[in-house]
Amino acid sequence: MTTVRAPLPLRTRPLVSVVVPHYNYGQYLPTSVGSVLAQEGVDVEVIVVDDTSTDGSVAVAREIAASDPRVTLVEHEQNLRHIRTYNDGLGRARGDYVVLLSADDALAPGALARAAALLEHDRRISLVYGLVTDFDGAPPAFTPARTWWTVWEGEQWVGHVARRGRNIPTNPEVVMRRSVYDAIGGYEAALPQAADMYMWLQAAARGRIGRVNGPVQAYYRQHDANMHNVQFGGNLDNWRSVLETFDLFFREDGHLLRRPGRLRARADAAVAREVVLASTLLPPGPDGAEHRAQLLRLAREADPGVVRSPAWQWARLAGRAEHRSRLGVEAVESLRWKVRGQLLARFGT
Repeated sequence: MTTVRAPLPLRTRPLVSVVVPHYNYGQYLPTSVGSVLAQEGVDVEVIVVDDTSTDGSVAVAREIAASDPRVTLVEHEQNLRHIRTYNDGLGRARGDYVVLLSADDALAPGALARAAALLEHDRRISLVYGLVTDFDGAPPAFTPARTWWTVWEGEQWVGHVARRGRNIPTNPEVVMRRSVYDAIGGYEAALPQAADMYMWLQAAARGRIGRVNGPVQAYYRQHDANMHNVQFGGNLDNWRSVLETFDLFFREDGHLLRRPGRLRARADAAVAREVVLASTLLPPGPDGAEHRAQLLRLAREADPGVVRSPAWQWARLAGRAEHRSRLGVEAVESLRWKVRGQLLARFGT
């Protein structure tokens, strides 16, 4: 069941722990940490975890920590990579709620109080997310907007993720109940590309999922040095990781759901569809042929029935140079993603 309602005020002042992991992101730290320290209506602690930066960024982190008692700096003696760094920081959190905020992202004004109000109102909610907007440079000016809440039963929300065949929250906007994080046991090191997606699914298996609708909750920085662009840029690897995430989730947490088999089949079919459609954007001819063939093989592995779908027929036509301009492949996919993005921004799924 989905519940949509007007928000209630935050009548307590909970402590929110915000972990800011970083590696050579000193230039972004003042904006990221500053966006947390400026939050009103909640108490905050900021845990900056420097994973042995090599460009002098740790000096920036030290200066920030020395300037405000709410900021703690953890300096690694050896590089632990991102998953272990996340878990190290979150394992030190003392707050009622936890946030993992990349050092190049930022929170919107009032975001933590809006999320905490929903979490405080309904103790069965595992996590709350909201609207994220991309930025480059300084975060855009915050625009107030009418706020309302949406709450899904956990299994219902898992169904939305399965139907999409991909992650829903971006990451910086997610505020999780710390007891739920502790029960899960941290981010899964075996899924370096999709540990956040796995975490959200695990949280949904253990409680409700909430969303703050209306105002922007966080800002996601777009730049060439984004970790996911640099380390996880391969299309094929990304989709394999999504399939592995669903596989591990339903294997380890399926017993917490009422209809895991049905949801797993929905997820496999959705991923297969999305992989096939992703293949249409590859260039025709020998340059894209091998990559396209690998994607289509992966789609068949996920759901053999995809070969009978309209998406499969569309992909076969789109792979032929003589059809691409007539079909307007890029324009069709662009429109599909635009509509999907608008629905996600408005309704959260």
